Amino acid sequence: MTLESLNIGPAIPEIFLLCAICTVLLVDVFLKDSQRGITYVLSMLSLLGTAVLLAGLEVPVREMSFFDSFVMDPTARVLKLFSVGAMAVVFVYSRSYLQQSGMFRGEYFVLSLFALLGILVMISASSLLTMYLGLELLSLSLYAMVAFNRESPLAAEAAMKYFVLGAIASGSLLYGISMIYGATGTVNLEEIAAAVSAGEATLVLMLIGIAFVLVGIAFKFGAVPFHMWLPDVYQGAPTAVTLFIASVPKIASFALVLRVLVEGLGDLFESWQAMVIVIAVLSMVVGNVVAIAQTNLKRMLAYSTISHVGFILVGFASGTTLGIEAAMFYTLAYVIMALGAFGMIILLSREGFEAEQLEDFKGLNTRSPWFALVMLMIMFSMAGVPPFVGFFAKVAVFGAAIDAGLAWLAILGVLFSVVGAYYYLRVVWYMYFEPPAETLRIGPSADLRVIVSLNGIAVLALGLLPGALFALAAGAGI
Repeated sequence: MTLESLNIGPAIPEIFLLCAICTVLLVDVFLKDSQRGITYVLSMLSLLGTAVLLAGLEVPVREMSFFDSFVMDPTARVLKLFSVGAMAVVFVYSRSYLQQSGMFRGEYFVLSLFALLGILVMISASSLLTMYLGLELLSLSLYAMVAFNRESPLAAEAAMKYFVLGAIASGSLLYGISMIYGATGTVNLEEIAAAVSAGEATLVLMLIGIAFVLVGIAFKFGAVPFHMWLPDVYQGAPTAVTLFIASVPKIASFALVLRVLVEGLGDLFESWQAMVIVIAVLSMVVGNVVAIAQTNLKRMLAYSTISHVGFILVGFASGTTLGIEAAMFYTLAYVIMALGAFGMIILLSREGFEAEQLEDFKGLNTRSPWFALVMLMIMFSMAGVPPFVGFFAKVAVFGAAIDAGLAWLAILGVLFSVVGAYYYLRVVWYMYFEPPAETLRIGPSADLRVIVSLNGIAVLALGLLPGALFALAAGAGI
């Protein structure tokens, strides 16, 4: 075995990120609490270096490495660059929050970077084992991050629930992988696809394997009926952690579905389509209906996430290239909206106070008309109101469903989008039509104010000019 036979070139960004994480971890050990800003700067430089290496890679149509277990293609590069950029936004949002809450420690940045490394590995997985390794690296980092606030019993409880349920889901996924291996004799996704296409796979074992793999995928995505962990984790984890969980890992979940179901098991589309449709419908129904009863904004956004996952899965259920591109567009748009929504919670939080109740947004227009407008744009976008990016994301997935002969699924999606608009508009009502609960000035750091503002503007700009994001999704070469 030589470096030349491994062809490590496509994995250079991941190798650099791993070395950078080790450097950050080593430097942080010798820093005093008053010097944690150095850890933050090193983490941002790690992201910058990774992004530069990703942008500089010469990406052909498809290049394999590590004995065909790691793939680099245009889709992988787009998703990776977006993940790294979103991670940088998470760090900017989190810095002020962590400082105010006394949790500005190196562990947050190191665990986040390890989680990002897992996400990048998942995006480029061309083997079920590579995918599983990336997924576990992401999951183990998230378990520790949820319990990051050592003084909070709520965080400890949420972390325990997440760990136990996550272990069950990982076991289900691994069992499904073993069934697929037993049916095809390989864990390589291209070889699995070839075996299925040639009729060499044992169909019964494949169907059992697909069912168990879907359980694992649905859990990681937070889809019904494997969503039980999501609201508790969103509420119990520190907001800086919830911000991360709600955004960047969704790109990894999209890649998981794309690589395993579409690329590896695409010829068995008719076998897994019905399962995906059931999960999509349940997610849209439960997510939108249960969110109405929530008064905690983080729990409301958790059920909102579940509903959005349902809409993303509608794109996959269509089984067409247009549907997958629409699902990718929706995923990227959702990440932008989720970053903005949780960024606003962090913006209004201060030392000893977290703005996670709906009442905390009362009279925001009186206190800050600009940030009330930013939150309005984000809520309208999540509800699917034109001309914001969320509207075009829904139009894309519903249009793909109609083209695939699933008009009833698109109609159902539209109906529950209308239901979902209620709880988003309730936030707007509190901001504009309720008297303020307090009159304290909003005083976060300048970088946080700028990034939140740009986040809100992006939601509007990508709605007015959605072609740029559509072109990004279509140009990924799915």
